[in-house]
Amino acid sequence: MIRRLHPIAGGLSLATILVFWLSTVASELSGSSPIIVAVKQAIPWGFLLLVPAIAVAGASGFRLGKGWRGPLVAAKRRRMPIIALNGICVLVPCALALAYLSSEGRFDSLFYIVQAVELIAGAGNMLLMALSLRDGLRIRHRQA
Repeated sequence: MIRRLHPIAGGLSLATILVFWLSTVASELSGSSPIIVAVKQAIPWGFLLLVPAIAVAGASGFRLGKGWRGPLVAAKRRRMPIIALNGICVLVPCALALAYLSSEGRFDSLFYIVQAVELIAGAGNMLLMALSLRDGLRIRHRQA
């Protein structure tokens, strides 16, 4: 069961972050304040899906990888703390700050600085998660 649960949770985590990121870019490109506010208000609610998915992916990954060796497993293990710290220390605070600022109609330099940080950090997390997905598929292929 864990062998099925891990890729589902990991894929759901990556897909959720991708939806957040693409929604943000699309709303900003629209130039519509109500759309930007709606996206910024919706993202924190998306944490209700994202946080459990990441927790399940992490816990199941640790359990699956227990006792495993090799460069692909080591790479995945090195990435996970970076992904977690980036999410907890950068992405969540940015999302909450942007939700607050947008609700106040504060589309000022602070909003756009925080938005830039969020987009860069989100792209970094998506890259690291995609690399872990790729390595997981390679590990699974070698076991088959």
